[in-house]
Amino acid sequence: MKILVTGANGYLGQGIVKHILDNGNEVVAADFRIDHVDERADRRACNLFDIGDPYNYFGQPDVLFHLAWRDGFVHYSDAHIDDLPKHYAFIKNFAESEVKVIAAMGSMHEIGFFEGSIKEDTPCNPITPYGISKNGLRQLSEMLCKQRNKKFQWLRGYYIVGNSQYGSSVFSKITTAEAEGKEEFPFTMGQNQFDFIDYEDFCEQVARVIGQDKVLGVVNICSGYPEKLADRVERFIKENDYKIKLKYGAFPDRPYDSKAVWGDGRKIKKII
Repeated sequence: MKILVTGANGYLGQGIVKHILDNGNEVVAADFRIDHVDERADRRACNLFDIGDPYNYFGQPDVLFHLAWRDGFVHYSDAHIDDLPKHYAFIKNFAESEVKVIAAMGSMHEIGFFEGSIKEDTPCNPITPYGISKNGLRQLSEMLCKQRNKKFQWLRGYYIVGNSQYGSSVFSKITTAEAEGKEEFPFTMGQNQFDFIDYEDFCEQVARVIGQDKVLGVVNICSGYPEKLADRVERFIKENDYKIKLKYGAFPDRPYDSKAVWGDGRKIKKII
């Protein structure tokens, strides 16, 4: 299939594009810049929201995978609310085209405060601008796909573990601090339990989901089990042979983080 990936130059986009290509699909990769995108892709440097007819501009792809999103790690950024109408208009353009599948990247933060296993139909009560906007785009995209008889996939992402300095996660920040020669990293007590998934596994799961069109709707991109944040970070430091130590209790836990939350992995396992 020909798959359009927006936000292809970002931390996630780079790996996802590579895995889609490795699985034998054609990729049109779009972003403001494309300097980090796999050269096997048809790379397009552009502003998505300035394109009047994106379906034809991007060569009539079979699948839209909408990954582009500003300030994904800044949960209270105004950009989430400001950009939502632009994301909606972009997806609406594709819903009115001949594209076969519309897929987009979601987040477990759409759920809001919740404890336990998140299933595809777990009610959403988001409590940050990031979660509210992602959930709003999910609902709007699903509505558009129903109106236009398009296949719809919403890939709900969990906590990604990777040693790239390019990202904004705690793991990327630890990698940066290690590279700078810092001896300590300020940390919470790390007792909350989350669903952690390694970067390469995350990218492969995404590639597998959008590389097929039989399993639709919400799909959790996850490991399927919880692990304490402190345990996963300590293991991450050991796996990468870092010397840095965690300074526990330097920061409080975020009040909107659940004590234990993880994704139900049955649907992704079926696809894999």
